[in-house]
Amino acid sequence: MPKRHTILGLRIGPRRTSFLFVSLGLFALFTLFFTLPSAIPTGPSLSKTLADHKVSIPKLKGSISSSILNPFKPVAHPPPVQKNSTYGESSWYSNWNWLSPFSSSVTLDENRSLLPPLKERAPIYCYYDTTVQKDESTKDAESELLLTWRRAWWAQGFKPIILSAAEAMNNPFYGELQRLEVEPAFKKDMMRWLAWENMGGGLLSHHLLFPMGARQDPLISYLRRGEYPRLTRWEGFQDALFAGPKAEITTAITQALRNPQVKGAKGLIPAVSSDTFRVDPTHDSLAFYDVDTVAKKYPKVAEEISASRAPGLHSLNMLINSHLHITWQDMFDHGIAVLKPLPEHTTYIIEPAFELATRLASCGDSPEPSSCPPNIPKCSPCVASHPMRISTPGPYRNTTGLFSIGTVPHPYTLQTLLSLRESVDIPWIRRKSTRDEWLRKLFKDLLGTGVGGTPRLIKFKEAVAGEHATAHSLWVTAERESLPQDLDWWFGFAIPRNATDDGKSETPVPGPERRPKPQHDPNDGPIPKEEDLAREPALLKKARDIIKSKAEDDVRIRSAMEAWNLADTEAWRFARAFLARWRVERLKWEEEESKYAGGAGSDKGGGRRSGWTRWKDTDDDE
Repeated sequence: MPKRHTILGLRIGPRRTSFLFVSLGLFALFTLFFTLPSAIPTGPSLSKTLADHKVSIPKLKGSISSSILNPFKPVAHPPPVQKNSTYGESSWYSNWNWLSPFSSSVTLDENRSLLPPLKERAPIYCYYDTTVQKDESTKDAESELLLTWRRAWWAQGFKPIILSAAEAMNNPFYGELQRLEVEPAFKKDMMRWLAWENMGGGLLSHHLLFPMGARQDPLISYLRRGEYPRLTRWEGFQDALFAGPKAEITTAITQALRNPQVKGAKGLIPAVSSDTFRVDPTHDSLAFYDVDTVAKKYPKVAEEISASRAPGLHSLNMLINSHLHITWQDMFDHGIAVLKPLPEHTTYIIEPAFELATRLASCGDSPEPSSCPPNIPKCSPCVASHPMRISTPGPYRNTTGLFSIGTVPHPYTLQTLLSLRESVDIPWIRRKSTRDEWLRKLFKDLLGTGVGGTPRLIKFKEAVAGEHATAHSLWVTAERESLPQDLDWWFGFAIPRNATDDGKSETPVPGPERRPKPQHDPNDGPIPKEEDLAREPALLKKARDIIKSKAEDDVRIRSAMEAWNLADTEAWRFARAFLARWRVERLKWEEEESKYAGGAGSDKGGGRRSGWTRWKDTDDDE
């Protein structure tokens, strides 16, 4: 019979005795480990140093940088809040480390997205003479042309700026110019050069010169870099485009003003020596709608301008806008993909995106519908009977010639639609819902099904904000009832309206009852059932309300869904923040430019021309 030990009057078997001694030993080690450091007194020198310098030891409690795995990690300050880094419910931090899968690892804030650094836009200047007396209809027509010019260059990554006589008068050469007896044409041309030199050089464009090519075109890419070592003009463009540094511009102005033969000159180019400019023969991606080109290629528009200037300029503006649209359509000969990764229950989620695709694929108004841009004589004019192809594929494909429109749902929105449930609870989220289902379906062709959320997130961020991503895709969130009204600036042309649009804004967005219903191809996945489609609108509306709600129960369920779908949540926040930052950048630029030349004349209030309001679109809140 085994021997039993007696401890505190209790008889214990040998196995229990061993377990008890092991437990007591572990307890002693833990006690020694945690109490010994605090029992050692601090040395006098260290105490004095702490007292003299008042070093504050951060508390670990509640710190996002401390964790159960590393309770002794010190608290880290989050990155500083950058200027113009919030819009609506979105906030972001721009950093070179933007491809980190989860933004919170850098921002230390799960609601603050990590975005790529915002590239500085190269300024491109255009001179508009505000001193010439014109009737109101002509001013409005010219303002429309300037709006088209600004929008086209902005979409290509530039910062278009309108200069006026105010900049020219601020130039030290202005007084010397006024004292010369020269031709009015020479003085007019020199005013734009003085205004340009006053701004420090860069790019000087005619208001009828437009980028009519791909964003990655070599010439457009070169101009966008903003580095121009030599004063350059382009062969066959006359005075349409110049590039150069301030020093060489100053030299050219000095040479023109002090030329003994300046009295008979009509402009700066004939008043300077032939070696003043470097002449570039390549300009295939630029279109110049000067008088000679319009008269030769677009006689109908030329006749309208000759008959009545304001209506003729309006027709010219329509022609240019249609050519910008045709150029965009020709670049995407594979059509438009309205992404629908989970086809059975997300028809109404992609409805606004499908409506946008329908408008992009349609033909805009044009006084000469079968015409082509002057730099692309063999284009494919838009034909209403053969519009661009619109598809609704599930997976994302990085295909040249295919423009993708992605609608990113919040995990709560997606899960309620997939399950067709009006409400969910935390046990259901953990036991029944599928994690990060949207990203998994989106990249199943590119990455397969055996990878985790991290590589999918990196691939998604590259698709949204990569080097040329904005030229090949647009990503919006599903919780918006309509798309932003300023997407003309994303594409670089006025998007055609639907027949039911009311004309209250430049590119009105129709309500849900007016939108075309997405036509789902059976090859892209299962066809939604009619009874399921009937339930989608109400479920989507309720999900949108939950996403916006501040109620405690709604926040608790929403937070649980986000914690269970970390990758899908990160994708949703990233897409929302990226589009929000793009809008903030444009609105900030418009706010700054509205202080300067906005057209010609004055408004009734005695200030700058109120026509500036024609140059900016109506903006909706996020």
